Formats: sequence, structure tokens, C-alpha cells
Amino acid sequence: MLLSTTTNKECHKQKAYTMPERRPFVRLPTDVYPVNYGLCLKPDLIDFTFEGKLEAIVKVNLATNQIVMNCADIDIITASFVPEGGEEINATGFNYQNEDEKVTLSFPSALQKGSGTLKIDFVGELNDKMKGFYRSKYATPAGEIRYAAVTQFEATDARRAFPCWDEPAIKATFDISLIVPKDRVALSNMNVIDRKPHPEDDSLLEVKFATTPIMSTYLVAFVIGEYDFVEGQSSDGVTVRVYTPTGKAEQGKFALEVAVKTLPFYNDYFNVPYPLPKIDLIAIADFAAGAMENWGLVTYRETALLIDPKNSCSSSRQWVALVVGHELAHQWFGNLVTMEWWTHLWLNEGFASWIEYLCVDHCFPDYDIWTQFVSADYTRALDLDALDNSHPIEVNVGHPSEVDEIFDAISYSKGASVIRMLHNYIGDEDFRKGMHSYLLKFQHKNAATEDLWDCLEQASGKPIALVMSTWTKQMGFPIIVVDQEQQGDDRILKISQKKFCASGPHNGEDCPNWMVPISICTGEDPGCTKLKVLLDSPETTITINNVSPDQWVKINPGTVGFYRIQYSSGMLESLLPGIRDLTLLPVDRLGLQNDLFSLSRAGMISTVEVLKLMEAFVNEPNYTVWSDLSCNLGVLSSLLSHTDFHEEIQEFIRDLFTPIGLKLGWECKQGEGHLDALLRGLVLGKLGKAGHKPTLEEARRRFKDHVEGKQILSADLRSPVYLTVLKHGDSATLDTMLKLHKQADMQEEKNRIERVLGAISAPDLIQKVLTFALSEDVRPQDTVSVIGGVAGSSKHGRKAAWKFVKDNWEELHNRYQGGFLISRLIKLSVDGFAIDKMAAEVKSFFESHHAPAAERTVQQCCENILLNAAWLKRDADDIHQYLLKRKTPPV
Repeated sequence: MLLSTTTNKECHKQKAYTMPERRPFVRLPTDVYPVNYGLCLKPDLIDFTFEGKLEAIVKVNLATNQIVMNCADIDIITASFVPEGGEEINATGFNYQNEDEKVTLSFPSALQKGSGTLKIDFVGELNDKMKGFYRSKYATPAGEIRYAAVTQFEATDARRAFPCWDEPAIKATFDISLIVPKDRVALSNMNVIDRKPHPEDDSLLEVKFATTPIMSTYLVAFVIGEYDFVEGQSSDGVTVRVYTPTGKAEQGKFALEVAVKTLPFYNDYFNVPYPLPKIDLIAIADFAAGAMENWGLVTYRETALLIDPKNSCSSSRQWVALVVGHELAHQWFGNLVTMEWWTHLWLNEGFASWIEYLCVDHCFPDYDIWTQFVSADYTRALDLDALDNSHPIEVNVGHPSEVDEIFDAISYSKGASVIRMLHNYIGDEDFRKGMHSYLLKFQHKNAATEDLWDCLEQASGKPIALVMSTWTKQMGFPIIVVDQEQQGDDRILKISQKKFCASGPHNGEDCPNWMVPISICTGEDPGCTKLKVLLDSPETTITINNVSPDQWVKINPGTVGFYRIQYSSGMLESLLPGIRDLTLLPVDRLGLQNDLFSLSRAGMISTVEVLKLMEAFVNEPNYTVWSDLSCNLGVLSSLLSHTDFHEEIQEFIRDLFTPIGLKLGWECKQGEGHLDALLRGLVLGKLGKAGHKPTLEEARRRFKDHVEGKQILSADLRSPVYLTVLKHGDSATLDTMLKLHKQADMQEEKNRIERVLGAISAPDLIQKVLTFALSEDVRPQDTVSVIGGVAGSSKHGRKAAWKFVKDNWEELHNRYQGGFLISRLIKLSVDGFAIDKMAAEVKSFFESHHAPAAERTVQQCCENILLNAAWLKRDADDIHQYLLKRKTPPV
């Protein structure tokens, strides 16, 4: 579907938000199960309802007089059962259990063991909640507002489109027919095998699709709307189409190119052919997630699929490539082999979130995408997983609201990070061998985490289950503490592990241990691993031979192991020159800085040490290293907005980014590539936001030319320029920006503007932006990023956004209920506070305004607020002194 001493810990233990009781939950009975769903649906795109007919071939395992299925927001009109070769039996009652999203069909006599057909006629609503069978609003090229009927079933919303056994392990085949207006495109998982006029109404067509392979309900999909498409063929003969809004077929070409390259890559990697005759990728206007891997019909947000050669920026291209790579990986890993229950969701998502990078690296080697993985996924997962309110990768879940909650950075980013670590530990060849046997053994079936470990263990001969269960069944990760001494030509390393907590090291009795694959390299050859060990005890001593005293030693080269490192001060000192002279690899320069930043937040070192380290990055050429640095400075800047020396940290940011800004300039140079474009946008945006005068003046000049049509801004410069002029702008700037938003034809440009609107400073204008967030001009899924932009831009914005969320809670909760967007909204709105009493306020608000799918997010936010407050109390004075001192010339 992208932190202090024990006393502090005690006090925030008492303040912890109390989670409401887990809801009782029972999986469906297995006495009757489906073999094939014959499903015909007829949506009404004017009244937003649909009629459905289900004829399911089912097996009765145990004689019973009732059938229990999942069903939500659907009214059953008639239901009957026809035993094979017997008389039809009409159901005498439908008992809906709305809380549990189930219906029980009762029959006057027992249905006997054997096969039969279950027939149900029903009606439902094409809702506006972006889940189930829902309506999506779009404008025709002439500007007329119309609606498409589309689906989003993962995790538990197929039951909103038709009564079904809506659990991933209850697989069946599907024969789908759609009755649609004859001027609309109708798509489903499989290819069309018949199209004929509807007997009762010649303005309608009945479109019949081929039988699907055996599959889970959450992967079924249908779309009815107006679309153009571009088409290609992969080298292994699969027809690929990218469907775009009418008139925008051009914008589907980039995604088509990626998809056509990606299918054969996965085919080869897994050594298992793609099992369907076609795959469609389609852009949906109103779409909650980034994309959804429905088998053979992958749905996307417009911004995750459409690229306009002139108006799309480099980061959008990269995003589209990653999302296409992610969803196509699921066609094998998730769709062909499916997790047995949502507890194993991480297998699907963690795996796809890892291999999307492998695939993009194959298609676009110049993206340096694996370094970006560390900044985008790995460090994000470490930050979340250091919280007391994190959770293990494998979580027991039952009720749908609990399932929604685990679509988070632990399932995706930590999942991907531990698979990356595992791949590195096993080696590519054995990893592929294991994957191949896993897919062959479980194709068209369901599997659990242990099944994958078994296959990888057999392929590699390594104790995979033993090692990996320490990473997936317990939450958190270790901090590896390292010290060294020289003995002759040998370097002796003393290495120990303990759980890393965002509030400082874990000093409890029952300290968990991990099986940690540790690699070590030396200054002699920073790119080459000198030694690999598996740390399976709390501490160990390692000897590295032939290391001269002047060489540094580095743990975790490539930043692959999922842990933080604390070096002795001597070891750290010896590594620092490797940042200035760039002998450390970019990914290791990034990892070192990120570890230290994290240790400072946890109170294990002073933040001043990190600021000193950051100044060593002045010669840094790498985009991703700057991006991570910039992100951490953003966190610090947000923290210090609670003080009266916020301007001093802006000055620090300006000083740090000015040399690279001058070097890059505004204009793209001969021979520059993807990463230069990303770096220029990042640096100019950072300088502009921090009030660097020359950058601000140039941004205003270019913005004026852009608005007047004299010189259109290149797509890569738009975000930094928009951000800069808004941050230092007035009501006229905001009005111009809103006008650009209205005129924008591309969703990417609208989103670009929406994300930066919150940068405006004046309180009355902030209010205007918040009101705009809920207006008709912003698509429902994008409201969240407008509010988040306000909360993240200033101290006043943070307060205003939180008040706005509270004042409009009913509408917001109603709009996103149950989805992960509600969690994202809460996180973006409150995570930046740094006063203890705000944690109490957030906690009490959500105790009286329940958001079941966001319970864990609320706890994490409260914990983050308390951690921020402790950090500020502990380090603010020292930071202030340091920032003042670096400006005073030495006497």
C-alpha cells in the first residue's frame, strides 16, 4: 500500500495509553467451503448501488443446516442450495453479525455431505470509502464529473462486494461477469472471453471473463470506467497493458516499459513462469493505498503509475519504477503462494518491499537504489522498532481492525530489511534456489513463515529458522557495542549485544538476544568483507589477523545487518576521517551518521557530538547520504522549534548546505543523471526553507517567470521553489499557488503543491490551507498530506493541525475508518510535539474517540512525544551553547 534514563522509562510506563480490549474473533467454520465462485455484478454508476448474483460450487464436508460466510454492507434478497443431482432448498433465514462482518444462512433441513451449488441474489452500495466495491470520481477531458466503479479488497473487504469466504487460505476459482454501460471499459483479473448485449437493455453489455486460477478473495478485482491504454508484450509472451485516464495514454509508457522489463526479470529470478495470459496496470483516481497487486489487474494511485515526460520529476519516475516492481513481485510472492493468515502478511510485504529494489537496480542501475533503500526503509524501520510500542514482525491478529493495523513500517520496511540481511547471509545463489523450491512446493496454496525458512535452510545448509525467528518473533533489535585492542599484527575486537531502546539501552533482567550475522571490514579495503561471524551469545571476542595499528576497523559494511552500533571513542575517532576523505562507502557514511543521531536521541551520547560529525560531511557528493542527513536535521529543527533558538539551527543548516548548493547551482549540467537531479532539488529546498537569501531571491525570480509563463520551471525544481516561496510568502503567494493547483492537469503536480502548502507561516493562512485540505479540490486520499504538511512545517502549524484534526474528527474518521490512512493522519499530526502534557492530551482524546485501526499508532505517538520532551530537556542547552560558540571567532 510510505528517540533516557530508567526513571524516565518508569514514568512513561505509567502514562502509557491503554489499549482497548482485543475483540473476540473466530475464523469461519470449515464445514462448507467454496470450489468456484460464479459471480455476476451489475453496478449503477448514477445511483451508486449494485446488484449481484452468486452461484458458487461448494463442498459440504460435514452435514449442517447453516452456512456461515463473510458479508458486510450487503443485503441478501434470496439464497438457496442445490445439492448435486437434488432438489433446490431455500434458505429460511439470514442472520447478519455486523460486528463480525458475517452472515449465517439457515436451511430448513441439513445439507448433506458432498457437492452442491449455493445461489445468492444480493444488492450493495458503491461506497465512497475507497474500500470494497467503491466509486471513484473523475473528470472527463471536457470537464464533466463522472464516476468509475472500482475495487480494493485487501485485507478484508471482498465481503463488501459479494458474500464470500473472505480468508486468504480459503482459495477457489472465479468466473466473473460484469453488466456495464456499453461505452465503458470493463476489466477483471482475467482476459475477456465474451461480450454480448444485455437482453433487457441494449445500452448495456454483458462482459464475461475467463476462469481464474485458484486464488484468495482479497486478490479479486474489477474496474468499470473510461480509460485509454498502451500495450506491450514481455519477452516471455505476456500481454501487458497500462490503462490511463482518457487522453493520457502517453503517460502510461514509462510504467509499461518498466513492467515489460520486470516480468521476465522475475520469471528468471524465481524460475517460475507468470501464470496468467495478461496483466493490466491501471490508474485509479480515488485510491487509498499506493497500489494493490490484484492478480492480473494491478490498481494504482495515478501518481504511482503515470509519468509525463515534461512534467514529471525524477523522484516520481523512481517511485513509479519501485511501485511497479513491488506489485509485480506479488504476482508470484503473495498471489501464486499466499500467506496462510494475516499473521504472515510480512512475508508478502517485506519480501516485495525488498525485491522491488533488486528489480529497479536491474532496470535502472544508475539510481544507486540500494543506498536509497538504507535511507528509505532500513533506518525508518530501526526508528520505529526502537519504541516500547513497536511489535514483532509476526503478530497474531484476528479481527479486521487488527489486520489493518499491521500494514505498517514493521511489516514492510523491517520485513524488507531482515530479508536483505538474510539474502546477504545466505548468498544470492542459494537464496534463489530456496525461493524457487518454495514457490514450486506451495504454488496455488498457502504458506507460513516457517515454510519459507525450511526451503531456504535446505538450499543453504544454514540454521535459517533458528537465526530468523529471533528477528521475526521478538520485537526490537540489538545495539552492538564494540571495543578493540591491538596485539602485534592482530586486532582483537570485543563485541556485545543488548536490546536497543529509543529511551536508552535496555538494562532489564530479561534481556532478549538475537542471532546476529556480523561482517567486518578494514581500512585496507573498505568495500570487501574481511570476516563474517554469527553472534549467538551476549558477547564474544574476535581476532582479525594482519591489521596494522593505523588501520580502522568497521562493523556492518554495506549497512546490511539490522542493528545499531556503538563504537568505543577510539574506534569512532579512527573512522571519522573516512567521512571527510570519502574512503568509507556512501552507505557506510550514511549508516555511521544515522547510528550516532539515533544514539543522541536515546541519550547515549550528546547531540553536540552529532552536530560536529555532520560538519564533516561538507565534501559529501552522494545524494542519499545528504538525504538522510537532511532528514535528521529536519527532526532536530522540528525539535528546536520548541525553543527560542530555532534560528541558530537554521543558520547551521545554511552553513552546511551552502557549499554543495554553490557547487550544484540551479541549472542541470552536461552529463548529469538521475541522482544529480534529486540532489539539486533536495539541497535547494533545504537552503530555501532555512532562509538562505540568494536561494530565496533566485526562487522568487524563477517562480515569477514560471507563473507568468515566461520560463516554465523544470519538474525537478518545482518542489524546492514552491516550498521556498511559500515558506517566506504572503497571502498573494498562497493564492497564486492555489490557482496553479486548480489549473494543474496532472495529479502529480496537484500533489506536489498540496504537500508544500503547509509551509506558509501566517496563522490565518495556515487556517486557509487546513480548510482547503477538506475541500472538493483535494482528493480524499490526499487530504492527509496537506494536514501533515501543515503539522510538519512550524510550531504554530503543529498546534493548528492538531486542533483541526480534533475539530473535524468525525468527518476524517468517517472518511478513512479502518484504513491505514487514519494511522498516517494521526502520526503526521501529533508526532512532532515535545511537551509531556501533549502526550496526555493525545492519549485522552483517543480514549474518548476510538480509532481501532490506529490504536498502536496512538501509543507510538504518545511515546515519541515523551521521548522528544526528554531529549529537549537533556540536550537543548548544550546544543544552544554549541551553535553560539561555533559563530564566535576564537580569541
